[in-house]
Amino acid sequence: MKILITGFQPFGGEKVNPSYEAVKLLPDSIAGAEVIKADLSVVFGLAIEELDALIARHDPDVVLCTGQAGGRTHMSVERIAINCDDGRIPDNAGYQPKGVPTVEGGPAAYFATVPIKAMVAAMKTAGVPAEVSNTAGTYVCNHIMYGCLHLLATKYSQKRGGFIHVPYIPEQVLEKKNTASMPLELIAKGFEMAIKAAVENETDIQVAAGAEM
Repeated sequence: MKILITGFQPFGGEKVNPSYEAVKLLPDSIAGAEVIKADLSVVFGLAIEELDALIARHDPDVVLCTGQAGGRTHMSVERIAINCDDGRIPDNAGYQPKGVPTVEGGPAAYFATVPIKAMVAAMKTAGVPAEVSNTAGTYVCNHIMYGCLHLLATKYSQKRGGFIHVPYIPEQVLEKKNTASMPLELIAKGFEMAIKAAVENETDIQVAAGAEM
């Protein structure tokens, strides 16, 4: 079994992106599965092209993309991606879409096909703060989650995919008062447990993970 896990390059003036820094700490094998690690550009359109090439090259069974969500307190396993690019800030190429479709003519949304509740449960068991999230935003993280799931639905059948958002790491919040962070090693442990859960669970566990807001 092969797992492709991606992180993003830094963006928005940050010097690091904890998603890829944590990906780099992962072992090459988890729960008997080969782990393939890569980074993606924080650029609308290009990120999906890069992911498409990685899937074609490595033929993974599971594609798990990750990204930074500064200000969140927990690792967030995303439930859904919407067909909307609406950049709060420009991407790293200077492009700032204002409510355009990620894929013209594509479905309004895609749900993750990895076992999101099992992944959260595994993280919590390992002492990693984690939650199911119902919004991946409208920036490049949502863009790549939607693009990934669209690729898997239309081009690469029999593969599962999903997305995890991570908090800042401590070095990023030295000048950001009252802003949550998480140690890089703990984020990496969360990724490891999420991958283990994806390997061991073809279908999700049946537990409540809803939200009122």
